[in-house]
Amino acid sequence: MKKFLASALCAATLMTASGALAADINFVTAGTSSTFYPISATICQLWNENIEGMRATATPSGGGVDNLNQAYDGEAQIGIANANLVYQAQQGEASFEGYANDNLRIFAGLYYNPNQVVVTKDSGIETIEDLAGKRFSVGAPGSTTIDEASIHLSLFGKTLDDLQAEYMGTSESADAISNKQLDGVWVMAGTPNAAVTQIMTTTDSKLLPIPAETVEALQADYPWYASYTIPAGTYTGQDEDVPTSAVKLTLFITADVDEETVYQMTKTFWENWDMLTETHAALRSASLEAACTDLAGVPIHEGAARYYREVGVMQE
Repeated sequence: MKKFLASALCAATLMTASGALAADINFVTAGTSSTFYPISATICQLWNENIEGMRATATPSGGGVDNLNQAYDGEAQIGIANANLVYQAQQGEASFEGYANDNLRIFAGLYYNPNQVVVTKDSGIETIEDLAGKRFSVGAPGSTTIDEASIHLSLFGKTLDDLQAEYMGTSESADAISNKQLDGVWVMAGTPNAAVTQIMTTTDSKLLPIPAETVEALQADYPWYASYTIPAGTYTGQDEDVPTSAVKLTLFITADVDEETVYQMTKTFWENWDMLTETHAALRSASLEAACTDLAGVPIHEGAARYYREVGVMQE
């Protein structure tokens, strides 16, 4: 009997420890000066106040790749990253080669980061293919836009070597275009973007369209791309909608966070959406209706999926 009671007590202790572990959530985002870090702090506060036993902490990080590396190492349970990075981390591709993480799941798809290719009207550039031979900034060294430009150019048999490529940040590029030192710049960011606004306001420039058929061709090898429309009037002189490609920013979560915990996290997150969007304007272009779309085939955590099925945005 003593052995039985001791075993039962040990089992109960383990269950308590396991339950506590499931509620210890490290939410990694980006630097403290980033747009999303204060959002993550608010979300953690919501979870802690509304979910019994929850202990969620928002932690600054180096951004998407760092977040996914921390998830691989077991140091983080939830974080932000673009859908392409989550896909590559799950598959063990690109910078995650040799480190495939089958433990990754999607918590929610948020808003899109569209490609914004800004060119001067007197450059003669009408398509991506026309960038060849032009003085064009593909972004600062190590930036996402270098990869974006390379991937899109490859559809037309071109590489960065076919451009007079410059490697500048967006603000520096905007100044260079204003000084007639560049024909254009590749920007990947939410709209409206400050650098694009500067260019469109101070120079005779335009946004280059990336049509739906180009996005469809990209999706054959890069399933994270989605078609996106930059609405007319987003920028000075932009009188028409401009189609482009985009990648969705996601919240990923690890599969070892238990289903009930993730269900409660998802329910709390979306049921406080009005407050979140009122406090954090960056979330206003995201929506519950689009939470399960354009995720590059990465599976949604079953706890989150349970909530999405309940509210009708995900099929059984």
